[in-house]
Amino acid sequence: MPRLLPAASALSAVLLAACAATPPRAAAPAGVSVDVPPISHPEGETAQWWYRSGAARAAANGAMAGRAKNVIVFLGDGMSLTTVAAARVLEGQRAGRPGEENLLSWEHFPHTAFAKTYNTDSQTPDSAGTMTAIATGVKSHMGAIGVSSSTRSDCAGSLDRQLVSWLRLADDAGLSTGIVSTARLTHATPAAVYAHAPDRNWENDTDLPAEARAAGCRDIAQQLLDFPAGRGPSVVLGGGRGEFLPASVRDPELDDKVGQRLDGRDLASEWVQRQPGATWVWNRVQLHAAKDASAVLGLFEYDHMQYEHDRDRGGQGEPDLEEMTRFAIERLARDGDGYVLLVESGRIDHANHEGNAYRALDETVAMSRAVRAAAEMTSAEDTLIVVTADHSHTLGFVGYPRRGNDILGKVRGRVNEDDDPNQYARDALGLPYTTLVYANGPGYAGASARQPAGPKRHLHRPGSFEPAQGRPDLSAVDTAHPDFMQEALVPLTSETHGGDDVGIWARGPGSESFRGTLEQHVIHHLIVQATPSLRARLCALGTCNSDGVPVELPERAASGTR
Repeated sequence: MPRLLPAASALSAVLLAACAATPPRAAAPAGVSVDVPPISHPEGETAQWWYRSGAARAAANGAMAGRAKNVIVFLGDGMSLTTVAAARVLEGQRAGRPGEENLLSWEHFPHTAFAKTYNTDSQTPDSAGTMTAIATGVKSHMGAIGVSSSTRSDCAGSLDRQLVSWLRLADDAGLSTGIVSTARLTHATPAAVYAHAPDRNWENDTDLPAEARAAGCRDIAQQLLDFPAGRGPSVVLGGGRGEFLPASVRDPELDDKVGQRLDGRDLASEWVQRQPGATWVWNRVQLHAAKDASAVLGLFEYDHMQYEHDRDRGGQGEPDLEEMTRFAIERLARDGDGYVLLVESGRIDHANHEGNAYRALDETVAMSRAVRAAAEMTSAEDTLIVVTADHSHTLGFVGYPRRGNDILGKVRGRVNEDDDPNQYARDALGLPYTTLVYANGPGYAGASARQPAGPKRHLHRPGSFEPAQGRPDLSAVDTAHPDFMQEALVPLTSETHGGDDVGIWARGPGSESFRGTLEQHVIHHLIVQATPSLRARLCALGTCNSDGVPVELPERAASGTR
């Protein structure tokens, strides 16, 4: 063997030392086999089949070896892989770096997977059916909140199809539970962990059709109280005050608004009365003053909470996602018996629907701070943290921008080898274009009833469009401005979801079982099987096989809820 030159020898020594310092990757835990009957798709996809198939995949991935005491699920609503990649660059560029080399907080987690997001009735899903799958282990239809698949109008049938989420299961098992969201607390993602409705739009009593009310269905907001007295989530933080307050009560923050409920119920006060020592708050000062309360309901906005870019950071304003996450973890950890917490960054989705990449990425970066805080506040020895999304969006990351190019800017780089990488890249019409674009949505260049032809500014609610006469010239347009809306190919009043897979990142006990391409409902089973207290409760309900794997769909009546 030829002798190494001194420089090469030194490099070899550095590499060997680096390898020795890197902890070996944990071996995948041994799996447990569960038989799943073959079916015809989609005709044979019953709720029980979905549940058993999800349990089988989780057990085969070794989730039964998990020993998690606590579980935190972070849900980036609409956080497509493109959104993650672009937000990663934005966070890095805000720190003065090129950006591409950056990692968001959860991208440091050791275990990753993909989730297939389709609903039982749609290739491209919505947030209700997807979160129902994540929360309950059963895929369902678009619009479904905590019920198995049927139709959105089938109230009577849905009463017999109610599913048990890991949050309700945790409450029944004696764990503490919490919900944090930047959306309305009655919106699809948070609602799916505590409520049951075939239609996600039944958020308060005025939303319920008369026939649904007559059949026995109830609005989503009042179902937050559907826990035994003194139980249920001890931290519930988000938006949506209007859904909880009656029309006879003026909003505490906005003088021109009153509650939306016509049944006369003040659900915020009722929630407090059911929890001795509890309180409800609506701003940052009140939240921190409530740190010693037994339970806290935070309703920080009449509707959704403000975007991170737009929120009032003063004491009378709203907390950000990191602040709410820290508050929730501190409160839940006090009980000592373990907890399950959902944290949703709900407005990533809304900004993407509005065709505004700046706010979508900014919300994602804010979520990165919240995940980092959770990782710092907990131990990987006893706390399973799962980060995922419910569905994708049509945001595209395109062109050939040079390294370090402003992720929100116009493409500077080469299209052909002879191009100057310091100049704007040009399309076939000689016009510059941005790195980020949407396949559809309100950023279409044609004139609308609200804005003239050309680039659009947030917030644009077009109503209708006229055909575009070619692309706009963006040469003198500040495309990095927070209100710039990326161009959209297809004119729509609201940008749509995408049907592509989303990422899953995991750390802590049981995280090794998050691997491969998974059906989205498998996430529920991975969490439950990796958490002995949840698994034991299901076995006590008679849902487990001889290997202790929960394979039978639990009945809601048996879960201790009403």
